Amino acid sequence: QVQLVESGGGLVQAGGSLRLSCAASGSFFSINAMGWYRQVPGKQRELVATITSSGNPNYGDTVKGRFAISRDNAKNTVYLQMNSLKPEDTGVYYCNADLFLRSDPWTSQPWWGQGTQVTVTS
Repeated sequence: QVQLVESGGGLVQAGGSLRLSCAASGSFFSINAMGWYRQVPGKQRELVATITSSGNPNYGDTVKGRFAISRDNAKNTVYLQMNSLKPEDTGVYYCNADLFLRSDPWTSQPWWGQGTQVTVTS
């Protein structure tokens, strides 16, 4: 079994900060890209940030300058530092990882975490 376990979500006032973590565990060879996506009921899931295996980040337009994605390859963990939070940042945040499984180490396959709730009040 492979698991992506998110933590760090919660309730925060507008202007505050949260730091999300996502740790991958189980049987896999290595991790390619990782990222964070968020979703609100009735809306499309949207990209928050991604980061390549070498550490190059990409951000959605609405979070540029406020959020920062990073990873610790030794810990198989990706982080999302969220600053200057706004009510519109509220949603369920899902961790994504492209994993190289031992059964096919030449092709990465996408895996998703269970999601962690982030609520930002006015």
